[in-house]
Amino acid sequence: MNTGMGVLACAGAGDHGTVRSDPFGQLPDGTPVSLFKLRGTNGVEADISNYGGVVTRLTAPDRSGHGANVVLGFESLADYVTKSPYFGALIGRYANRIANAEFTLGGQRFALAKNHGANALHGGVRGFDKVTWDVARAGPGPRGPELVLAYRSCDGEEGYPGTLSAMATYRVTGSNALEIDLAATTDRPTVVNLTHHSYFNLKSHGDVLGHVAEIDADSFTPVVDASLIPTGDLASVVGTAFDFRKPTPIGDRIDGPDRQLYYANGYDHNWVINQTRGRLTRQASIHEPETGRILEVWSTEPGLQFYTGNFLDGSLAGRGGCRYAFRSGFTLEPQTFPDAPNQPTFPSAVLRPGQTYRHTIVYRFRTDRTSSPA
Repeated sequence: MNTGMGVLACAGAGDHGTVRSDPFGQLPDGTPVSLFKLRGTNGVEADISNYGGVVTRLTAPDRSGHGANVVLGFESLADYVTKSPYFGALIGRYANRIANAEFTLGGQRFALAKNHGANALHGGVRGFDKVTWDVARAGPGPRGPELVLAYRSCDGEEGYPGTLSAMATYRVTGSNALEIDLAATTDRPTVVNLTHHSYFNLKSHGDVLGHVAEIDADSFTPVVDASLIPTGDLASVVGTAFDFRKPTPIGDRIDGPDRQLYYANGYDHNWVINQTRGRLTRQASIHEPETGRILEVWSTEPGLQFYTGNFLDGSLAGRGGCRYAFRSGFTLEPQTFPDAPNQPTFPSAVLRPGQTYRHTIVYRFRTDRTSSPA
């Protein structure tokens, strides 16, 4: 399918929802970009660009049934190109940080692009969030409207070995969820860690400190310093500000006397989820008391990066001119662990020829007037 055509992609019938494509502008080199609008049947709607796979808008109903956008984002493509802090983007080849922007695989050292001090962050200078994905399909599916994006990352791109063929399938389901299925294959051994990076605010504006978080994790990966590179250890959450095993407001302990919080100016850490890798499991739940919205995050990967917008400072103006202030959004990024290529005790991020990397992420919405689905 040609991207950026700005025509009706296709519409579902009956209760399958619809998909529509509209122009979203052009990149500096003239490449046209489209915005795909996936409309579910129970209130969840998602606008997704094939530039960076960015979710520019995600609407979910509150306890009264009124829908509102619950992710931070911009009005224009130009803002995503020039100043976005990964708002709503697909992240790859490797989400999170790799220490010293290097790793060794099969006895060979690979030097990566440095874009976070001496380290590599979220795939490098031009990660998957900054490329134009091909549109493989847009239309109704058996469980709701779908958008399928594909990208071929050449051998050596940002320093990573192997030609990686990646695919991302977005789906809005009748159970009020945005599902993202990620897959990749390679022609030589490499490392892969793909995720999604929306900043959520379930009341659409203001800080997120009153949101109540629950994370199914008994431990997290502490970091060495403000570089946020993990030490390689697992630390128990018991008796710390990182214990979200029971519902706790995000702001309750975020400014407490904990050196880990000091390093990140809040939460920006990987939680070790209590699950078997490869099994779709609920990792976290966030409840916003004013609107009644509840966001559940499900994934097949073993880690969850929870970040509380500590580097937002009001300098970015989003939709309607809204200024994104300190801690006005949070991310929940399912993943393998940061710096896993350099940490032999962490779950492996290695992908080899003949294997297929698969990662399913589900962002499911409900309200405190509805029960949790089985």
